[in-house]
Amino acid sequence: MWRLLPPTALLLLASAGTRAEGLPKAELSLSPEWDRLLEQDPVTLTCRGNRVEEDSFARWWHNGTLLPCQASSLSIAAARVNDSGEYRCRTNRSALSDPLRLQVVAAWLVLQARRWVVQTGDPIVMRCHSWKNLTVYRVQFFQNGRGKKFSRHNSEFHIPAATSEHNGSYFCRGMIQDRRNESSEAVQVIVLGVATPPAPPGKLAIVSLLPGLLFVLDTGLYLSVRRDLRRALKKGRSDTTTRSKSPEDKQEQ
Repeated sequence: MWRLLPPTALLLLASAGTRAEGLPKAELSLSPEWDRLLEQDPVTLTCRGNRVEEDSFARWWHNGTLLPCQASSLSIAAARVNDSGEYRCRTNRSALSDPLRLQVVAAWLVLQARRWVVQTGDPIVMRCHSWKNLTVYRVQFFQNGRGKKFSRHNSEFHIPAATSEHNGSYFCRGMIQDRRNESSEAVQVIVLGVATPPAPPGKLAIVSLLPGLLFVLDTGLYLSVRRDLRRALKKGRSDTTTRSKSPEDKQEQ
């Protein structure tokens, strides 16, 4: 790991961070763009401010600790598990960037993706990456434990347009150099739904009046049925009384 700066330098840089309040945030990016790596993978983090002249200078933090690097790019030639964690940066005329998390895994295979949280309709690109880029055969991708794709040589899995059905836990499996059958750790993919557009004012008015109209119709139907039922009951009682009279009673009348 990098050697830490003395406490005096930390105080100076902390005060400089206070002066950066109100400035636009620095932008932090990765090359290659994968945020999950295997040990000994190379990766470069780049910090960019809002001015071209700042592209040669930046300050870096790893898990909240200030690093001695002051270049705009932070290169890791061979990643280690200790390199995992949260990275942030800023320039003289930019505020602290949003955090970027790296995860370095000690394994034979790792599942990589450009993004783990996507919007509905966005593409999803995943890759089954092997240690030291060893050749992988018979690659399989799984979602929630069920096979989604099999290929003898292709180690990438593309979903053109994400839907809610693509939410879930993914991992990959493959044969490394025809000798080792290995599986990656499972990683969660989240597909966010698209908000429903607001209804036009006319439709809103109809929708708001609908419960009242239904109540009026239900009430009218109830009263009508009740009235018809009373009439039927009265008629039934009258017919019953007539039929119950004996022939003698009828003659007397």
